[in-house]
Amino acid sequence: MSRPVLWKWALTAVIVALAAAVALWPRGDSDSGGTGAPPEPAREVDPALRHASGAAVCPPGSDSRPAAGPLADIVLTCLADGMPAAPVAVPGAPTVLNLWAYWCEPCRTELPLFQEYADRAGSAVQVLTVHSDPAEAKALSLLAALNQDLRDQQRPELRLPGLQDPDARVRTAANAPNALPITVLIRPDGSIAEYVARPFRDVADIADTVAGALGVTV
Repeated sequence: MSRPVLWKWALTAVIVALAAAVALWPRGDSDSGGTGAPPEPAREVDPALRHASGAAVCPPGSDSRPAAGPLADIVLTCLADGMPAAPVAVPGAPTVLNLWAYWCEPCRTELPLFQEYADRAGSAVQVLTVHSDPAEAKALSLLAALNQDLRDQQRPELRLPGLQDPDARVRTAANAPNALPITVLIRPDGSIAEYVARPFRDVADIADTVAGALGVTV
């Protein structure tokens, strides 16, 4: 057999061996979204951006939080200061959680409606927003931009307490669909009365829905 032919067969054997080694090499789960790779560390958020967002400080946690209910053990962080906060932080109060994300167009229209509803409801209902996406800085930037628009329109600015929920734990606990906006209505005992998987038309729509599910008329 001639030397060029020998070299050809030798090169082919090397290529086949390399291909087999690559095929059998163990792979992590990071490319497929599994749990093999550790999550990226959370990025620090500029305190000035938190302040510009207008988000209110979240109600302090309580040792007397409801022992029952799917949200009882969930602890998130507050958009206003990054401190731990709970979705149901005021025991014995009906709670309205509006789940949103910075990329959700209907959410931008709906958030000011929840502020107006909260102003009307006062202490009768606890109203919080829950940003259900990992991009916290983008959420804060959007809130700041919305508040500038509301000032230009001479409408009430957003001052609601907001929670950061990067893993959508609230939506998952409520068994709600993977879509936004979603509003979760929680009874005083911590149980979920229902979730609403649609945007609200106006403040009256929110008030009627809350009254029907939680029995609170404002």
